[in-house]
Amino acid sequence: MKLPIAVLLATLCLQVGDSFRIMVVFPLPGKSHTILGDGIVRHLAAAGHEITYVTPSPRKIGPKNVRYIDVSENYKNFPTDTMNLKHFMESEPMDTKFVLETMLKFHNETYHCPNVREIFFDPNQQFDLVIVEWMFSELNAGFGAILGAPFIWVSTTEPHWLVLRLIDEASNPAFSADIMGSGLPPFSFKERVSQLFTQIFVRGLKFMDSSEGKIYSSLAPYFKARGRDQPPLQEIAFNASLMFGNSHVSLGQAVTLPESYKAIGGYHIDSKLPPIPEDLQKVLDNAKHGVIYFSMGSNLKSKDLPDELKKSLLKMFAELKYTVIWKFEEVLPGVPDNVHIIQWAPQTSILDHPKCVLFITHGGHLSTTETVHFGKPIIGIPVFADQFINVDRAVAKGFAKRVDLSMTMADKLKVAINEILQDPKFTAKVKELSFIYHDRPATPGAELVHWAEHVIKTRGAPHLRSPALDVPFYQKMYLDLLALIVAVLLVIRTAVLRIFKKKPSKKQKTQ
Repeated sequence: MKLPIAVLLATLCLQVGDSFRIMVVFPLPGKSHTILGDGIVRHLAAAGHEITYVTPSPRKIGPKNVRYIDVSENYKNFPTDTMNLKHFMESEPMDTKFVLETMLKFHNETYHCPNVREIFFDPNQQFDLVIVEWMFSELNAGFGAILGAPFIWVSTTEPHWLVLRLIDEASNPAFSADIMGSGLPPFSFKERVSQLFTQIFVRGLKFMDSSEGKIYSSLAPYFKARGRDQPPLQEIAFNASLMFGNSHVSLGQAVTLPESYKAIGGYHIDSKLPPIPEDLQKVLDNAKHGVIYFSMGSNLKSKDLPDELKKSLLKMFAELKYTVIWKFEEVLPGVPDNVHIIQWAPQTSILDHPKCVLFITHGGHLSTTETVHFGKPIIGIPVFADQFINVDRAVAKGFAKRVDLSMTMADKLKVAINEILQDPKFTAKVKELSFIYHDRPATPGAELVHWAEHVIKTRGAPHLRSPALDVPFYQKMYLDLLALIVAVLLVIRTAVLRIFKKKPSKKQKTQ
């Protein structure tokens, strides 16, 4: 009887000894970003760590070892006037400059939120690790620097040049696509030039814009309160211990990655799926020919579609033999018998149901991850940001069709539905990718916890740091060697010219 008690006490002591204080920072006011932040917190809290979670969507009731820091004021900077389907149909695609400016507003608001300031001004609040979301700005690196803790970047998409440059070097534009663009390698000459120009243009935008530097300068009182000097932003931005990537090779491409990049795509999917409401469960169970699930995500709302397009979609769905579940945010008149409107959908549970045969999606990264996780083909209707490249990748991998958002897309959507559901190769391909996705040595959640603890236990994991970060640009490009070669050639040219200039001609000698 004494031995089990001793073992129990030893186990409890071990758990207490391995419990760390971790801050998780996901300040963007979007449902998908909150889902990703919640996933990190869920795994770390389950591992017994003490979590401080900076979020615009705090829970009223959460785990006892999670403290929520409310930054819901960030919602006032959410561009609701432009983030709707009708706007995207009538306007030009969202440009990079707008994205950069919007992200800076969110980060600035977060740093100066009273709830966050309270933590910074209290030196007694110490942390072993900070995990921060990267979103088109390096400002969040300041959390680790202010608190004096190692930090981990979280990249919410597949790896791309903007994030890889922070832990190694930017990926080559000749064979890697920009996350905000469209198209996949191999590129044509025109596409390669376009990808190169994009990198140069975005670098130029970030270099010329002084807003990021001004916001960082305003953080000086926080460093002073902690008794620390404020290092340059360019220094701390490239000082992350590692990067968590919400990615996996089954979803993206087999790109070159440094040791400090850890792919944990799919970690947000809870092994315990949410329950399906009874009425919806009946719809799924009784679908004779299968269910098509249609959702434009959490930020984009189907209710914002033009009325004419709504009617054409309902008319097209009525002609199908399949049952359609459409996530729609308001009451919709004239709904045919085979179409079921729901304002909230337990998406992962629907995709997991055996009667679900097709997912019509906007192509958000979480949705495309979930469709591979559950092995369901998709039709992608990309609207903005990374949705275009996500859908293009799915099409290239063979489990998707792309239909562009337009007033006349109903007919094209019907053609795509019939092509996918009448040809078994689409489902077979996504099942194959689903196997690759799941065939890992550890679950993404376990990977997340392991590497977070590894960074703490190794005091920032300096052994994972890429040497590329310590090599100046001119040395990487061998510009110093080029300068030396040019200088030597100029010296040789000058010497040769002087020799021939001083040498007298034969005519001068005879005189």
